[in-house]
Amino acid sequence: MTALPCIEIETAPNPSASVIWLHGLGADGNDFVPIIPQLNLSECPAIRFVFPSAPSISVTVNGGYIMPAWYDITGRDISDREDLAGIHKSAAAISELIEREASRGVAYEKIVLAGFSQGCAMSLQVGLRFPHALAGIMALSGYLPLAKTLPLERSEANAKTPIYMAHGLWDAVITPERAEASADTLEKMGYQMDWNTYPMEHSLHPDELVDISRFLTMVLSKPPQNQAP
Repeated sequence: MTALPCIEIETAPNPSASVIWLHGLGADGNDFVPIIPQLNLSECPAIRFVFPSAPSISVTVNGGYIMPAWYDITGRDISDREDLAGIHKSAAAISELIEREASRGVAYEKIVLAGFSQGCAMSLQVGLRFPHALAGIMALSGYLPLAKTLPLERSEANAKTPIYMAHGLWDAVITPERAEASADTLEKMGYQMDWNTYPMEHSLHPDELVDISRFLTMVLSKPPQNQAP
């Protein structure tokens, strides 16, 4: 499998933590790079932010237009006829990125998987099924894909992994109801949900950046379980 192209930003030399941040439909790895200076990460260890770019594919809902996408969307109802093959292909590529960070010396429990919109869907898809415990999952302005198969495919290693999920109250791309239903599903399955809404559309809010900083500080400042405090 061809490795995904990535942009990497390190907050300090020799990072001991990683955040893999997945963009939304039609964007690329550059999309969230400008966010990093706006985050207060002073209490975190050195972090390597990894911003991969999805492959360009034909997207049915956009008239077959070729654009960066983690998977195809076949209709306006994003939960109908989900692109199983596309989701699984991207999940394998994203899992490779996690393994690459581990091979570079970052403990799995110091890796956060984050994503916006389609990237949010993929962060939940991969993170909840990944066989090693991760530090956390940031699910921004998205939803839970392939929800029906999660009970059978979920990883016990990430059953207690903290999940920060955020959505805009005025989001017309992915409705707040759809996102909240995903959060409710995960909460009923026993996941540690931190559900937040903001007065925004399909975007990021300044208050959300404060909460993202708080979440990253919380999950990355804890020592890995296999090390002494």
